[in-house]
Amino acid sequence: MNIPSQIVTLLAGIILTLVSLWYGQNHHLLPIAASEVAPLVDSLFDTMMVIGTGIFLLVNGILIYSVIKFRRDPNDDTDGPPVHGNIPLEIVWTAIPAVIVLGLSIYSFDVYQAEGGQDPMDHSVAHHGKNHTQMAKMSGAAVAAPLIADSQGVDATPLMSEDLPPKQEAPALGTVSPKVGDSTKPTEFVVNAAGMQYAWLFTYPDTEVVAGELHVPINRNVLINISANDVIHAFWVPEFRLKQDAVPGRQTEVRFVANRLGEYPLICAELCGAYHGAMKTKIVVESQADFDTWLQTQIASAEVGLDRAIATTPATLTEVEYLAPYAKEIGVTAGVLQQLQPAAAKSVHAPSIS
Repeated sequence: MNIPSQIVTLLAGIILTLVSLWYGQNHHLLPIAASEVAPLVDSLFDTMMVIGTGIFLLVNGILIYSVIKFRRDPNDDTDGPPVHGNIPLEIVWTAIPAVIVLGLSIYSFDVYQAEGGQDPMDHSVAHHGKNHTQMAKMSGAAVAAPLIADSQGVDATPLMSEDLPPKQEAPALGTVSPKVGDSTKPTEFVVNAAGMQYAWLFTYPDTEVVAGELHVPINRNVLINISANDVIHAFWVPEFRLKQDAVPGRQTEVRFVANRLGEYPLICAELCGAYHGAMKTKIVVESQADFDTWLQTQIASAEVGLDRAIATTPATLTEVEYLAPYAKEIGVTAGVLQQLQPAAAKSVHAPSIS
């Protein structure tokens, strides 16, 4: 029985669509979603998987069909019929990808804005020259940590002093940070993150706490002010579907609301040197009560100079002394600490890392 080619094409299209839709929703390629914005990113990814699967099956199906259908007859040495092109067909296969790319671009931009992404059309200094966090002056670029200007009692220089507008106060820990005319914006939990070779350091404003891992309360609006002290790094949390570059000389930021308790890897996703693969730490999402307990413990530790707290006068420390409390936690050896500032390290005996 001969089935009309139109019926065959229709059936093939229906099967192709159903397979693409099924796989696009059941690929299981993403880690667990642990932030409020993660489902939006996952939905975008699923849509791209549906389209990508359909294109993959269509292209490879046509190739396999063509190889079988139009294979050369062993007894036929003649050339195939001359083909001079098909203008309508070329217009169609150019227009369809253009429409797909445009649609995905608009969808992606909507998700980006929902994540709190910066407006790429806003080129004002106030937008790109973030000035609410400054970099503390410390000996050696690899040990500078972002601190709120004037709140830590250190001499501070703006990240880009020649481009910044007049100084504005940073939103303190747990304070309201509303937009102009917006009295309903929820409070933002502010943490400053500094990337360096090969560690992340997190400063909690209005405290003496600097930690090698990031602790945040669950279901809280979090603002991370990100800076880099040497080379480009990237702040990447796969479970939060977040990634933001840390660029030397300027500040970037990322916002999220963690909605799942647990510990999640924080990875540098930008090649930053020989030990780039070891630049990992974790984000700990915990209840407000547990976070308050952890923070008070860190404050108490800072006052008595214990383990993970940084000294109250960090500018007087050498690079090795500054990073030693975090070295074991992030898997960095004493030799690596020495390499961060060889000249200074020659006169300092590196603390033992057991």
